Amino acid sequence: MASRQANIDEAQGRSSAGPVAEAVLPKSRLLLIEDDVETANEIVIDLSERGYEVVHVANGVDGLTKARMKDFILVIVDRMLPGLDGLSILETLRREDCQVPVLVLSALGEVDERVRGLKAGGDDYLTKPFEFSELAARIEALLRRPLMSRETVLRVGPLELDLIERKVRRGSRTIELLPREFKLLEYLMRRPGQVMTRAMLLEDVWNYRFLTETNLVDVHIGKLRRKIDAAGEAPMIHSIRGAGFMLSAPA
Repeated sequence: MASRQANIDEAQGRSSAGPVAEAVLPKSRLLLIEDDVETANEIVIDLSERGYEVVHVANGVDGLTKARMKDFILVIVDRMLPGLDGLSILETLRREDCQVPVLVLSALGEVDERVRGLKAGGDDYLTKPFEFSELAARIEALLRRPLMSRETVLRVGPLELDLIERKVRRGSRTIELLPREFKLLEYLMRRPGQVMTRAMLLEDVWNYRFLTETNLVDVHIGKLRRKIDAAGEAPMIHSIRGAGFMLSAPA
């Protein structure tokens, strides 16, 4: 039991261990709103092992407060919660124009209930009980969806990408990119602080779905990194060991 709690504490960021050498994932955070403690603990451990940082709250009121902070790349919300139910949380977030992806968990699996969850603003609906591999796959699928942004200029820290002029600048420095490098950078800049796996990049940037043995992504990331992170500049493109790549603003 002690070791299990240690795993949970570490997964939720309460570990007392020293700093690690790998890049910190400042915004690869998921919010889990779930009142069943055992289910929540299992989800936290499983998703943490897959590279996410999971913040857990056990009631709807606190869950809505956390979600309103807009500090998460995705929200997982249980349908039935004390204080405020999952659908009310969804409706409030969408009414306030919070567009974070939301995955609804529920023991109510009837078609009408699933429709209600989606109409309230949910992006996906997973019925309990479920396999953790399916939960992870649905999260990955939601994070792969293109952001419906009307912005024509993307900015992450000192990095600026103009979608109309097809120009890239870092501070006062202009960066010349090839078309594929531009597309790759745009993809990363639309998802700052999120870990992008090689499979996600191959599928969404190159439209490859079945190419497994290739270093294509690594080669292009290397070329892009040399252009974005010039000598003397704080790195913005990070390799996350065993997971993929992430672009984030300098600390």
